[in-house]
Amino acid sequence: MRKAEGRKLKAGKRFKAKSVKRKAFRKDANPFFGSVFCAFFAFSLSLLALSSCSFNPNMQKKGETYIQGEWQQDSSAVQQKLVTFSQYHMRFDCDSFFVKMDDHSTVNYGSDTCMKSGHWAEYVRGTYHQQHDTLFLKGEFTNANFSIKTKLDCFRAGPYQEFFKVVKSADTLLQLSGTSNVIPIPLHRTKKTSCILKPL
Repeated sequence: MRKAEGRKLKAGKRFKAKSVKRKAFRKDANPFFGSVFCAFFAFSLSLLALSSCSFNPNMQKKGETYIQGEWQQDSSAVQQKLVTFSQYHMRFDCDSFFVKMDDHSTVNYGSDTCMKSGHWAEYVRGTYHQQHDTLFLKGEFTNANFSIKTKLDCFRAGPYQEFFKVVKSADTLLQLSGTSNVIPIPLHRTKKTSCILKPL
């Protein structure tokens, strides 16, 4: 009888020991499996977020509505009396600008082929913004196709920065007064356009 009770006691102790080990295993295992599950869940959420959205490319800004289009400066009698002067052809597309400056000079440059008998052209492109009555232009000197100059030649290269006071006398007429030009620049619109935003 005592032997039987002793066997039952030992069996009970073994059963308790096994159950304690199982509990200990579960307790130790839970943090590991929990962290794996959390990491997998977070990874799945990030994949879902990436697949459901796309990155917006850099876009043009709207710019000023009244100035959209192409503008041409006509030579004046005053300019014709100057030794050197420039005629501007300007194009505004949203907040971008493109400028062609036809330069004229009566100075004798001798055999200098850059000046081409007193007539040459320079090109600029960039972006602009307006504050009150002042138009700020910031860009780079370019080639004739408005690609950025990568090598120096006879004419200017690198950054271009200018600001003009704007006087609007009509829907098709503007007058710009710049810091580098004593004589105001009268412009008339040759083509009116609307801003269609494009990626940069």
